[in-house]
Amino acid sequence: MILLRPDCLAFKTADGDSIPCSAEQVVVELIGDAALWLDKEVITHASEAVLHYFRNEKGQDSVSVAEFVEALERVLKGLGFQVKATPSSTASAPAPARVVEADLRDLASASSGGAELFFFPLLRTELQRSLDGSPLVLLFRGLRECVKQIVGAKRWNASCQDMNDRIIDYLRTCLDNEKWGASCSLVVM
Repeated sequence: MILLRPDCLAFKTADGDSIPCSAEQVVVELIGDAALWLDKEVITHASEAVLHYFRNEKGQDSVSVAEFVEALERVLKGLGFQVKATPSSTASAPAPARVVEADLRDLASASSGGAELFFFPLLRTELQRSLDGSPLVLLFRGLRECVKQIVGAKRWNASCQDMNDRIIDYLRTCLDNEKWGASCSLVVM
């Protein structure tokens, strides 16, 4: 048997082969486009943690791709990310839109008369509309500016941080409650 580098595992494929590879190399393939929206350092540390778990804590030199993906998803979920492994695409199903973007600043402007009273229902409607195409990634841009606009602040303060946290919690809750929400990743910038 070949001695693997300390940063590698042998990944068992569906056809029974074992391919030695570093965990970081396969992460992008396993979580797809969601990897583009995560910080490279987060991905590196998460994959290293999973590798350490299998090599040192479980004493394994090889692991199935499914086991690795399951462990990686748990680690990323623990860090606050909802990432699912890329599904195998079928020839008969149309490819979903990879990334659907929405601008939080536009929603804040549309609700400026009632501030947060009208903002949250608009946000939920936008999230539901965005999920219609079964995207892999939902990207909401302009959080910081949106928060300052709703709060009416020129500089970031404690009220801004509170509203920031409420918007993110609301998005997570709405996504968890939607039928297709579990199959996509949420990115708020």
